[in-house]
Amino acid sequence: MYADQFEIYHGNANPELARKIAHYLGSDPGKAEVFQFANENIFVKILDNVREKDVFLVQPTSHPVNQSIMELLIMIDAFKRASAGRITAVVPFYAYGRSDKKDQPRVPITARLIADMITVAGAHRRLPHGLPQGTNPGLARAHPALASRVRPRPLRPKGASPG
Repeated sequence: MYADQFEIYHGNANPELARKIAHYLGSDPGKAEVFQFANENIFVKILDNVREKDVFLVQPTSHPVNQSIMELLIMIDAFKRASAGRITAVVPFYAYGRSDKKDQPRVPITARLIADMITVAGAHRRLPHGLPQGTNPGLARAHPALASRVRPRPLRPKGASPG
């Protein structure tokens, strides 16, 4: 797999962020249809050939949280069935991130549940952002080389001057 064989995709939670990331990297986001039927079922169709490509799916799990999570999971499954080489879920806002440990009896560890669902859907790596300090680092499961280089900073296109 070569570095130029990656694509950035997004759901409906924050398409502008994905466009800014893609523009910063000198490309355009990939094409996909993602919409909701009247009965609230979500439909996803990948419009590009992603066979053997490295796919980065940018989808915060923000309002509406449950819809954003389902969209993310269904998109991951669609990429898996389209034979993507590797799928990375880039989650700039990780809903349920504060419920990352069992601090009371008979309560779920919802952050872990969401992470497991992302993995079961077919993501090879997760790159959540905005987890509370002290969160279990196992929730990220990003490639170590990639995770160590990711730092929050303003997005500007290549060659643009700061400010």
